[in-house]
Amino acid sequence: MSDSKTQILVIEDEPSLRRFLAVTLAANGYQVVEAGTARRGLELFAEGPPQLILLDLGLPDGDGVELTQQLRGFSQVPIIVLSARGDESAKIRALDAGADDYLTKPFAVGELLARLRVALRHSARATGGPSDPVFTAGELRVDLSRRQVFRGGEEVHLTPIEYRILTVLLQSAGKVVTHKHLLTTVWGPRHAGEVHYLRVYMAQLRQKLEADPNHPRLLLTEAGVGYRLKSE
Repeated sequence: MSDSKTQILVIEDEPSLRRFLAVTLAANGYQVVEAGTARRGLELFAEGPPQLILLDLGLPDGDGVELTQQLRGFSQVPIIVLSARGDESAKIRALDAGADDYLTKPFAVGELLARLRVALRHSARATGGPSDPVFTAGELRVDLSRRQVFRGGEEVHLTPIEYRILTVLLQSAGKVVTHKHLLTTVWGPRHAGEVHYLRVYMAQLRQKLEADPNHPRLLLTEAGVGYRLKSE
């Protein structure tokens, strides 16, 4: 159950899905406000900013990516995009525009609620001051203050680039990080399209950090979009 004061703004033009989301979220303790258009979504946002937005990309009066960019002009409220299956380019554009995460339709209720919790926790840490300098997930432990990485209690040596990739993923733990963001952050804007760089280094990271590199449980691939460091 969530804090009953946590308000979620659902911007979705399909009435049946919007109603399903409203009922599901309310049953799990969230306050829900609904909008069927981008314009109405902005109006409701102005009336009282929510703690999180669920945003459909295909709205009758505007593009969800453009709405994300507009919202990012004045707010850092978490935005989880609802995307049609197979529309990877739209997902990438939305994430690069400032969305925190995405869910592909149709999606499971359990996954929806888990993504909400991760986004809300991440937002709380961002607004609540410095986060814990020690990150743990499963057998992985990263001491950011000492720049040390451990797996199962044993220290693991990472190259500077491997460590940089890991810390970028760690900063958005639980959220998908696009190929473009990783490439521009680690290698610079000139390398934004060189996804093969990432594939090589992610394979190396998995060899060092995963119990079974062929079936990763921490460093997850978001096909065609990017990577996610699992935080739960």
